[in-house]
Amino acid sequence: MNLFDVYPLFDIEPVRAAGLSVWDKEGRKYLDLYGGHAVISIGHSHPHYVKRIARQLYDIGFYSNAVQNPLQVELAEKLGKLSGYVDYSLFLCNSGAEANENALKLASFQTGRKKVISFKASFHGRTSAAVAATDDPSIVAPINQTENIIFLPFNDVAAFEEALQQHGQELAAVIVEGIQGVGGVNIPHMDFLKALEAGCKQVGALLILDEVQSGYGRSGKFFAHQHAGIKPDLITVAKGMGNGFPVGGVLISPEIEARHGLLGTTFGGNYMACAAAIAVLEVIEKEELLYNTTIMGHYLREKLEGMPGVKEVRAMGLMIGIELHEPCAGIRKLLLNEFGIFTGSSSNKNTLRLLPALTISKSEADQFLKAFSTILSKKVTA
Repeated sequence: MNLFDVYPLFDIEPVRAAGLSVWDKEGRKYLDLYGGHAVISIGHSHPHYVKRIARQLYDIGFYSNAVQNPLQVELAEKLGKLSGYVDYSLFLCNSGAEANENALKLASFQTGRKKVISFKASFHGRTSAAVAATDDPSIVAPINQTENIIFLPFNDVAAFEEALQQHGQELAAVIVEGIQGVGGVNIPHMDFLKALEAGCKQVGALLILDEVQSGYGRSGKFFAHQHAGIKPDLITVAKGMGNGFPVGGVLISPEIEARHGLLGTTFGGNYMACAAAIAVLEVIEKEELLYNTTIMGHYLREKLEGMPGVKEVRAMGLMIGIELHEPCAGIRKLLLNEFGIFTGSSSNKNTLRLLPALTISKSEADQFLKAFSTILSKKVTA
């Protein structure tokens, strides 16, 4: 049997990793500034993380959600404390797509309505409702196509207010990313997010903040939307939540009522996933990674702006999009093959993405800056 060929693969086979370093089977060392799509939040193989997971596997690795699991309670309490959402409830699942799927379902259950507003260049996952709310026709199958999703221009308050007037009484939810990642690191204006919050309250819809990529400290605050001072009804998380272990969740406002059977999952919130997620929170808090994210994000942005060939730097903390005057695919290959540095792409073909672990050091940042500057300077003088 062959693998179903859906991923274009680099000719690299990683066999070991630590911090921001990855080694392939030939022993070559790479600098990882992409972290597997923002998944590696506290660094590869962090000692505390490894110890916590190993200890948990020795005790008990899995049982169903039909029994009490005190790790779920511990995770919810720690997440509430660090994020500032102590009064919210937590539903645990396995991925960002699942988190968004369940958030959209909850909004529809709560309001009894069907329509959802999403935004151009959005990405919310590949499950049924999540992919329907994603602005990428190439991954939306015929079965996922629905007239209930309304796509609006991102950061356009006037377009949103017009849509509210037309569809407000049919609207179950507005779903928006804290920062658009796949779309090219597009940062929402603060007045735009505030308008979404106010508009949802006005018509009785729920505001869903997709913090799957932008959450868990990546922006310098625990959630990116907290820069705008708003409080959504539902917040979805995954990626950096488990530092590589599959785990996701929905933070649910106290106004939304739970009932048995409303949501469900086989693997969500299992012992191993909870142990991984708790370890991540403990490291974020103990090592003050939100502070490091702010400092290092500012340093990288300051150095990148004004480099030859750079059109614009869009950044908040360690979620950084570098838009060039040309497609970035060639530069990504040079960074990887010539300098051993992993970076990311986006649906904006000119935008290179940096999503390093929140533990990144100045020396690691300088390693990238030197290589990137060298490549850009050669292209300019060629």
